[in-house]
Amino acid sequence: MEPMTARSAEHDARADLISYLDFHVEAGVDAALDERPHDRFAEAEAAAQAPHPEPAPRREPAPRSEPSARSEPSARRDAPSGEGAPLDFRRELPSRDPPPREPPRTYGNAAGAKPGEAADDARARAAEMNTLEELEALLRGFEGCSLRFTAKNLVFADGNPQARVMFVGEAPGADEDRIGKPFMGRSGQLLDRMMAAIGLDRTMAYVSNVVPWRPPGNRNPTPQEIAICRPFVERQIELASPDILVCLGAPATQTLTGTKDGILKARGRFYPYRLRDGREIRALATLHPAYLLRQPVQKRLAWRDFRMLKSALDGSALAK
Repeated sequence: MEPMTARSAEHDARADLISYLDFHVEAGVDAALDERPHDRFAEAEAAAQAPHPEPAPRREPAPRSEPSARSEPSARRDAPSGEGAPLDFRRELPSRDPPPREPPRTYGNAAGAKPGEAADDARARAAEMNTLEELEALLRGFEGCSLRFTAKNLVFADGNPQARVMFVGEAPGADEDRIGKPFMGRSGQLLDRMMAAIGLDRTMAYVSNVVPWRPPGNRNPTPQEIAICRPFVERQIELASPDILVCLGAPATQTLTGTKDGILKARGRFYPYRLRDGREIRALATLHPAYLLRQPVQKRLAWRDFRMLKSALDGSALAK
């Protein structure tokens, strides 16, 4: 084996550094701030609530006697070049008063609104949207959820909004964040195969998520983030108005049905989902494709759920 040259060692070190940076970018890190994490929201809130110290009283300088005729030439000689008179130390000193406080930020900035306020405002704004296009445009400008600032793209929906069945997952992953559509990675490919097994495809289904932005590092969305985004997915369901809603995984099931059961207990059951206009649709809980990739043995349970879905769709078709 040939000895490693300095150039090859430098190339390997550069490749390792690039891989290290790519890992952090993929994990959602976009700035190096300190050696340990800080809760910037808590610090900002504490700083805003802390009383400002009273400024120290300004001390007036003692009056200076007029220079004598004998000392004036000396003062002029000591003055810097280009100045015809000695420095005047009697000029007013700059104020040491603290800068004026900025007014508290309102909704529209993730750092300026509390989660409850942002969720209430999101619900009011979502209710004003009359089409899915208006709702998507609202989300593109929405700044009440901090996930918007770490995600690459808004992941709104895919498929046919006029379809009779709507699938709702939890949150986008890396592939979905890059492409801007839900269920585009391995879990999306599995979902497509599951739909094909009962005669569906994306032209016959509408697909979305509870949270439309990818959490950094593919972590789970926090309860606060889900609460802020929930009004949007609820309005999305109202505007799409499917016959059957399919909740993929525990977060979507618990958010949309209100059940506290785990997904293995909740799956295979229909829950009532009531729209604002009073109409009630059925929501079927089943396993998320990402879970099935980790636990392939549970695909048998998902197959039972999808057979229930097909029977429900066929039954509603006969009813019509």
